Amino acid sequence: MTTETTVTDARAATAPRRLTQLETLEAEAIHIFREVAGEFERPVVLFSGGKDSVVMLHLARKAFWPAPVPFTLLHVDTGHNFPEVIDYRDAVVAEHRLRLVVASVQDAIDAGSVRERPDGSRNALQTVPLLDAITTHRFDAVFGGGRRDEEKARAKERVFSLRDELGQWDPRRQRPELWDLYNGRHSPGEHVRVFPLSNWTELDVWRYIERESIDLPTIYYAHERPVFLRDGMWLAPGDWGGPRGTESVERRTVRYRTVGDMSCTGAVESRALTVDDVIVEVAASRLTERGATRADDRASEAAMEDRKREGYF
Repeated sequence: MTTETTVTDARAATAPRRLTQLETLEAEAIHIFREVAGEFERPVVLFSGGKDSVVMLHLARKAFWPAPVPFTLLHVDTGHNFPEVIDYRDAVVAEHRLRLVVASVQDAIDAGSVRERPDGSRNALQTVPLLDAITTHRFDAVFGGGRRDEEKARAKERVFSLRDELGQWDPRRQRPELWDLYNGRHSPGEHVRVFPLSNWTELDVWRYIERESIDLPTIYYAHERPVFLRDGMWLAPGDWGGPRGTESVERRTVRYRTVGDMSCTGAVESRALTVDDVIVEVAASRLTERGATRADDRASEAAMEDRKREGYF
């Protein structure tokens, strides 16, 4: 063995290992959770049982292990959620002994603070109960699973997104986040929305789910269920008002790329039965999951941004 070979081997042995993309994203998210725990008094994690919130909770658990997650969970329940997802939500909360606050859209309707929409969709009605819960429990930082690849308005978000005393978002008040330094300063009555998955893509989420062996609600995988076609989307029938008119229910093999209010969350035809199958399918897709399956985002070019300005995530 030559001296040159020995020196090369020694350098290789002492060179720092470069993190993979998933390791980098994970480290960034864990850093964000710990920053919030250090800067804020009453943080809360939005948890619906959807894949992004499931990954977010998994990261929070890793960030503070072996200590318990130091945050409350909050779910804004539209009353039109998929039963499989609600069952999954409750099972996770029980398994990990977490505290869950449920803000109910139905309660807000009953109290007269919001009105039922003619189309039956309650997705846009989540803003009022969300803001009421933030005010009631005095949450000063609210973790959300939004990602910049989902939609144009979400691509404008910083990791720390300041909301005013009315819960409204003003893109002109966005703060620079150079060198991963996050500014959590806020005035009384204001709060900060925090997005640990900002730099993740849908494919990153699924690859992380595969790497970490994370369980998800079954509706994320191909299954047969009754659906009907509306505006090019396969929607689930329900009390919210579908189907109607000439729309007819048929059984299809589908899965959901995202979950939310049944009235505006469409399924995609799929044969993906495993995480590996889903990864192949997502890698080949040219539409984001919101673009492909969320009817409420099709209302206008600025539909999401308008809702965000009012306090929506």
